[in-house]
Formats: sequence, structure tokens, C-alpha cells
Amino acid sequence: MLMTPTSSSGPAQGLRESRRIIETDPSSVLVSFYGVTRSYDGKTKVVDDLDLEIRKGEFLTLLGPSGSGKTTSLMMLAGFEQPDQGHIYLNGKPIDGLPPEARDIGVVFQNYALFPHMTVAQNVGFPLRVRGLAKAEIDRRVRDALKIVRLEDFADRRPTELSGGQQQRVALTRALVFEPQLVLMDEPLGALDKQLREQLQLEIKHIQKRLGLTILYVTHDQSEALTMSDRIAVFGAGRIQQLGHPRDIYDHPANAFVATFIGDNNLMPATVHEVRGERAAVRLGNGALIETSRSSHAHAGAPVTVAIRPERFVIDPSGPVAGTLAAKVSEIIYVGDQTRVVARLEDGHEVEVRLANGRRAADPLEGATVTLGWHEGDAILLDRAA
Repeated sequence: MLMTPTSSSGPAQGLRESRRIIETDPSSVLVSFYGVTRSYDGKTKVVDDLDLEIRKGEFLTLLGPSGSGKTTSLMMLAGFEQPDQGHIYLNGKPIDGLPPEARDIGVVFQNYALFPHMTVAQNVGFPLRVRGLAKAEIDRRVRDALKIVRLEDFADRRPTELSGGQQQRVALTRALVFEPQLVLMDEPLGALDKQLREQLQLEIKHIQKRLGLTILYVTHDQSEALTMSDRIAVFGAGRIQQLGHPRDIYDHPANAFVATFIGDNNLMPATVHEVRGERAAVRLGNGALIETSRSSHAHAGAPVTVAIRPERFVIDPSGPVAGTLAAKVSEIIYVGDQTRVVARLEDGHEVEVRLANGRRAADPLEGATVTLGWHEGDAILLDRAA
């Protein structure tokens, strides 16, 4: 938890006194960003006053669109870039000014960065040779590391003789073989096809759990982040918009940016009509009055956004629901495991409904008038989307 005192007495040991970290167990924190800022042109802040902790043994993902600051944050931690302001601590020690090779951090990039003239074993053993380990120890560690990723039979091959997935596993193994306290991964699966990417997502997660690794992972792929992460930091405009468990971020987005970036959402502009304790009554553009959970944006007359996930809508509900809207089906799209229904509300606003395919009633017909319902907690109140 971050605390900002009302006054400060100036920097101490390079750490901004106006920012202190209060932790139940400080030894559980491996990395701390304190007020880190980075700009390339002196005007636009690519990373803007970043405070972030990475816990030992966790898989933390920095997720966001291009230019949101996630990769720049990783590069500063790796030592390939330096902050303009603020400081970064690794295991309680400042690493400002340390070169990348002195930070005890493994790095995996999207382009693999393997040496084409070396064999798989030589590539994996390279960090150990640089550190001056004996040949027998290098051979043992390389052999053990290749077994973990099931590549021991490929030790004598060169990278060009491997598939993309195998090359990425070699790159991952090389980053792990010297037993770093932290592994950074920057879009490592971005160049792979969907099926292979999904296989390696699970494989990386299993290795991380098995070895107790601390991983900082950067991606713009929301599905990848939800699948792999213990926590996700959603970046937007150089700042963390929300930090938390994947389920919390998906079910309880902090604002409209997060709601639209993580998964798909139906965003409906509305105005707060009345606040009643922990609930808020809001009026949609078609005049319908619905009830939502209260949020910090809820005060009478405030412009807000109501968000309902496509899979949370129920068409023509047979049981009790928290609210309903009348709509007309304008399009039906079959996509294998689900059917997407596009429906137009009375004010002309279009929403999407997703129905799981399988043993259920027939799909509604195009042009049919339906009732869209949702259950308690499925309508989220957010700030007015831009």
C-alpha cells in the first residue's frame, strides 16, 4: 500500500521521501518502482510517475495498448533505459546506473535473439560462460534446463533447424539457466500462431510455478494476460489504470478504459437519477431507468456509463433478473463455440449478446423483438467513456 505524507524532508539514499512503501512483509517484495517517469521528447511522459511493487514468486503482467508505457517500464527495469525521475529497487537495493548484465535479470524478447552460429546447448550455456562457470557445471545446468522444456534431444541443433515455438523455448531456457531472481518477458509469443501461442502460455506458467520464478510479462493481448497472470497492471497513457487479480479486473473494471480494453463490453451512456445507499438509479438514453451498484462516479445528475458484458445478457429471461431492456435483433453471427447476437435498443444503441452453443433453445430470429435481462451485479457503473 502506498502512503503519501503531507510533507517531506527531501530525498534519502536516492529514494523520494514523499513516497514510502508500507508492507505487512517487506521481504515479500522483489521490485519497487518509486515515482518513475520517462519521456523521449521532454514533453510527453511515456511513463508518468509510476509506483509499482512486484512480489517474489508472482507472475505480474503489464497490459496495455501500444504506447501506453508498459515496454518502457520493462526496459528501465532491465537497464536498457534509464528513468528521467524516480528510482527502481531490486530486492531492496537501488539499481539505478547498474548495467543490464549486473542486475541478475533474465530477459526474453519476441525475436528470440539466439546466436545462429551456436547450437542450442551453446546458446543456453552462453550466460554461464560469460559468468565464468566451469565447463562441467555449465554442461550440467544446460542439460537440466533443456529437460525442463523438453528440448534435451535438440541440444546439438542450430536455431535455424528449430520451429518458432522451439526457438522461443530455447530463448526462455537461456534466460532461466543462470537462475536469475527475476525474468522479464517482452511480447515473447507475439510472432507465433494462435494454437502454439496458447500452448506456450500454459507451458511458461507451469514452469514459473514449478520453479517459483518471479516474472514480469509485457503484452497487449488481453486473453494472454488473463490466462497467465497472478496480477495484471493495466496501462493507459503512461499510468496504471488498474492493478489486481485477473478476475477482479474483468468483473470490476475501475473505469471505462479498463472495461473496454479487458474483454468486450457493452457501454451505454446514462445519467445518474438518484443514489440510494449502495445502489444508484440511472437513466439510459432511451429513457429506461435501471439500477446499478454505486460507484465513485454516482451523484445525481452525473454523466456515467453503464457496462454489461456480452455474455452476461440473458435473452427473454424465464426467471427473476435485476433489470430488462427491450431490443430488436439486427444480426446473428455463428462462431463455433458461441453465437453472437447484435440487438438494437429503442434509442438506436446497439449491444452484443453472446450465447454459448450447445444444448440450449434455438437462437432468436433476425428482426425479432426480445427482452434483454441481466442478473444482480452484472450492470457496472463507470465514468463517462470518451
